[in-house]
Amino acid sequence: MKKIFQYSFKLLLPALLLFAWSCDDDNEAGVTKEIKLQTSATLGNYLVDKDGRTLYYFSNDFNGQNNCAGGCEALWPYFNVENLTADQLGDGLELSDFGTITAANGKKQVTYKTWPLYYYAPAVNGVNTLEAPGQTTGEGVGGIWFVAKPDYSIMLVNAQLVGHDGKNYKSNYTEGTGKTLYFTDGMGQTLYGFINDKFNKNNYTNQNATHDAVWPIYETDQIVVPSTLDKNSFSVITIFGKKQLTYKGWPLYYFQQDAGVRGANKGISFPRAGVWPVITKDITAAPQ
Repeated sequence: MKKIFQYSFKLLLPALLLFAWSCDDDNEAGVTKEIKLQTSATLGNYLVDKDGRTLYYFSNDFNGQNNCAGGCEALWPYFNVENLTADQLGDGLELSDFGTITAANGKKQVTYKTWPLYYYAPAVNGVNTLEAPGQTTGEGVGGIWFVAKPDYSIMLVNAQLVGHDGKNYKSNYTEGTGKTLYFTDGMGQTLYGFINDKFNKNNYTNQNATHDAVWPIYETDQIVVPSTLDKNSFSVITIFGKKQLTYKGWPLYYFQQDAGVRGANKGISFPRAGVWPVITKDITAAPQ
């Protein structure tokens, strides 16, 4: 009898293991993936919600806060998930990259890599209707709305220029108010060029630690940019063994006094206005 029981158990063991594995799989499958990555042949990887609806960044959110109010919200509804957890994220996403902010109207909104996330709801027969799953028609709208990607090396911020001297500057570096659409890294940190550089030639960095720390190079060899920018205008140079991204030949830098603060662009007036300009899409190519 004992032998029969042992034999029967051996036959049942694979089935029991399969059942246990299936239960675990069902439990995993039972957790809704509220945010996932989707891939497009033209846009690469980008974020979508549980239904496959595209999520977007807004360039006016220069400071990491919601700057889309009133009629803007109807066209670009805020995306939110209450108490987001790691198991609600698709493959390739980390919970540490997500946060939550409160908009001026009191509504909560999820952020990704410090960027507030939105849907696109264009008007259809006079009614704002959420974009269908799989669509990315909001990409590039107004030159300031872009699909939310996990790996941007360049993003665009639309903000007032405020120098280290506390003065407001216009895009031509004369004093005055008005937003400038300029380049940042993927986390919204401002990028600059140096007026004394030449085409793909860094004339600032000299390996003196104190000197170089004032204007650290933007160190990356990745070129992942919004669709409104020409990838062919970017290239990578090597500076003392480090890779530095360039645009139209201008090597790209950070400014130490910005201190990693989103929306800070103090370098535009240091040591005087125009010596270290922010980089814009239509900037004239660096001289040869």
